[in-house]
Amino acid sequence: MASRWDHLFDLKPVTLLDHLLEEVAKLLHKDLSQWPPPVEELDLDTGGHFAPLFTEPQARPSPAVYREAFRLTHWELSHETDAYDDYMRNKRYLERGLAPTDRLALLLLSRWLTEQMLGLGEATEGRIKRKHMRDCLERLQSKLSGLQLPQA
Repeated sequence: MASRWDHLFDLKPVTLLDHLLEEVAKLLHKDLSQWPPPVEELDLDTGGHFAPLFTEPQARPSPAVYREAFRLTHWELSHETDAYDDYMRNKRYLERGLAPTDRLALLLLSRWLTEQMLGLGEATEGRIKRKHMRDCLERLQSKLSGLQLPQA
């Protein structure tokens, strides 16, 4: 007779790294459930142009803005600077269905995602490499895809 725990023995073991990346993706998913995402501090000298997103009521960006922010972050983590530069310089986000007014939210989200991934690398003293950060980013994006983001 099979015990209710037998199926656990059939499960594939999860590495510590996979478990960590999955938990980080869950935490970031929770952070992205609010708009704007939480920031520890906003340096008005370097990020002051983002201030209106935090000080004035803003509607949550469309899922397309999130999708494009993930694209930019992936390029950033992959050191694909030519693709990133071409995208921004030629306003390729307009070709992807974003409005000119989406630019600020797009930049905030891509920088927020990049900072979260790089912070993970720092917190693990470099044990989490960029390839792992991209994996975590993909996990997070898959958690967000197909879901309607709540309206702010």
